[in-house]
Amino acid sequence: MNSKFAWSTVILRVVLGITFFIHGLVKFQGGIENTVGWFDSIGIPGFFAYVVASLELVGGLLLVVGFGTRIVAALFVLLMLGATFKAKLALGFLGNGQMAGYELDIALMAIALFLAVNGSNMLSLDQAVFKGQQNNNAKAA
Repeated sequence: MNSKFAWSTVILRVVLGITFFIHGLVKFQGGIENTVGWFDSIGIPGFFAYVVASLELVGGLLLVVGFGTRIVAALFVLLMLGATFKAKLALGFLGNGQMAGYELDIALMAIALFLAVNGSNMLSLDQAVFKGQQNNNAKAA
């Protein structure tokens, strides 16, 4: 694999992971009940705040270490689609001055989609854990 491509995907994976991890952490540190109330106020059952914050926190860590990258990234694509269409679309691309628009959501979704399609094995637990299986699959083909 092209070294530049591999390093680029590592950078995208780690930055996306850190970004989601921090977003999840802030939801818990700031009082998850505030997020539960906000979800309820926009018509989403409040318990989804726990699901979203947990996905951001755990999924972010998984991306940083490179474990389950394609699956986690695909879940983040779905999360960003939901955030964009349910919470941000009405605010516009840049927002309304008090709340951000969906520009960041689209950028995060694009990075997550790239990782879901391409993966990122360099410097990843996936590569370390499944390396033997990849070699066996290559020999069988």
